[in-house]
Amino acid sequence: MSTRVPEEVIEQIRTSADIVDVVGEYVQLTKRGRNWFGLCPFHGESTPSFSVTSDKQIFHCFGCGAGGNVITFLMDIENLSFQEALSKLGSRAGIEVDVNVPSESSQALSKADSQLVAMHEFAAEMYHHILLNTEEGQAALDYLENRGFTRELIEKYRIGWSLPEWNYMATALQRKGYSEAELVESGLAIEREQGNGFFDRFRGRIMYPIMNESGKTIAFSGRILENTKQEAKYMNSPESPIFQKSQVLYNVHQARNTIRKNRKIILFEGFMDVIAASKAGVENALATMGTSLTSQHIRAMKRFAQEVVVCFDGDDAGWEAAKKAAIALNEENFKVEVAVLPGKMDPDDFVRENGGEAFREQIIGKPHAFIAFAMMHARRHKNFQYENDLLQYIQEVLQLLAGRSSPIERDLYIKQLSKETGLSEEAILQQYRKLENKSIERSRPQHPAEEAPSARPPKREPKRTSSLNRAERLLFAHALAEPRVMDKLANAADGMPFVSEEYKALYVQLLGFYEEWDKADFHKFLETLQDPELRKLVMETALAERDPDHGEEEIEDCLKHLDKHRIEQQIHLKIQQSKEAEKQHDMKRALLLAQEAIALRKSL
Repeated sequence: MSTRVPEEVIEQIRTSADIVDVVGEYVQLTKRGRNWFGLCPFHGESTPSFSVTSDKQIFHCFGCGAGGNVITFLMDIENLSFQEALSKLGSRAGIEVDVNVPSESSQALSKADSQLVAMHEFAAEMYHHILLNTEEGQAALDYLENRGFTRELIEKYRIGWSLPEWNYMATALQRKGYSEAELVESGLAIEREQGNGFFDRFRGRIMYPIMNESGKTIAFSGRILENTKQEAKYMNSPESPIFQKSQVLYNVHQARNTIRKNRKIILFEGFMDVIAASKAGVENALATMGTSLTSQHIRAMKRFAQEVVVCFDGDDAGWEAAKKAAIALNEENFKVEVAVLPGKMDPDDFVRENGGEAFREQIIGKPHAFIAFAMMHARRHKNFQYENDLLQYIQEVLQLLAGRSSPIERDLYIKQLSKETGLSEEAILQQYRKLENKSIERSRPQHPAEEAPSARPPKREPKRTSSLNRAERLLFAHALAEPRVMDKLANAADGMPFVSEEYKALYVQLLGFYEEWDKADFHKFLETLQDPELRKLVMETALAERDPDHGEEEIEDCLKHLDKHRIEQQIHLKIQQSKEAEKQHDMKRALLLAQEAIALRKSL
């Protein structure tokens, strides 16, 4: 990253931007002693654990571990690339940075993507202009105003109107100089079957731009004015290099700051729900783009908040989708609540019939806890006079409780189940424990010999300050502070001294860094890392207390500890394999493996 902009320019920007001033624009800071403190913008908290150190020009949260310098703070808070953050900081100091200097290998792809974005931006402006400023758009404008859309709301979401002509937009884009291949790839135009020209994908529709996190248009959804059987109510852009539904959350660019302020996301099913919520004054709203909640969506949401209120439609499909989304978010350690709409209403119906205040206060303001909603969901369409319905209800609720609830929640909901069903708490608790044991069994890692490492990415374990963690952190701290330490580490354990996946990744990154730079530089290294989680680890490492006077002894101790851990892992594996061999009545192999485990234990 750092080779794209001259190093002296990066250093000039880094030194000219005071981290207290920059962070202070996003976080209310209070000075205590030499440092500044505030509520962390990267996770919800009520007691300030976010610290900014002026003399070192770094920030660190003792709660979630986030940390870095002024450039990486802007990267994380605004979801910017290194160069974009550099450019933004540079503009504050009057230093111009060209952000369009990609590497040779990525230049063609970046140019193609930027062309597609430019085409969609051009189309969005034209659709918007037609709606607000032409006679052809008047009928669509009247329709929107009759449905409660104000001029401010139309401009906020850049809503437009596509003319009911066959190739108005295609012709306009060609006149702008875009090629036939770009027309097709953008999805704005479709090639005629005879191959003699193009026609517009969107014709005679109200146009809702779909924007990326930077507020640039990457796709559209078009709605017809009058519902007919001949045409679909909504037509969406096809997926393209700049638009993948499984990765896009609608309204991030508008809602990001409100979400961080409220520390909460209101999640809807579709973009029209977000606009309806905005009418009601709910501004921390996001939506998926006509697809189920994906792991990419959840990763994106984690950058902004750890609390989510799910608000989906009130029909059966909406209840099912809300349950799936709530379970997925709960499994990723979000605090999840579900706002339930009455009848079969969607958010727009409710806002139009009951008003924005009722939506804010009665629906969004009074969500149900995750398990409480799950119980409501399980009760739907069941008659407790029938034994099967009763047993199925209890089973569904207990399956969700198992492994997902605290002891207090468990007791609370088991009492509630007992009252609802007339069964004893003891009987329900006994069934719960059976399910919980099964849940624990399923969550145990597979046998190392049988596990397919490529099947799924390693799941990040909850952070524990174990002796292994301390050894890796201290060892990496020495390597980060002194390049010559890397030579010593390269000779350890076949060239990979670290055990955890995170520190292995950091070690490889640091090797590459030292190939480019011949001296240690904590700030420069931080800026090369794209993964915020790795930057957190580097900050923890940088804050670790080393003993420079006894560095060699500390390094040796750390290497010995990591070596011991590897041997213990091998012993555990041999014992497990020996037990498996016994089960298969292969006593010779079982004995050999047991002997190998004993020999390894002696080596410790």
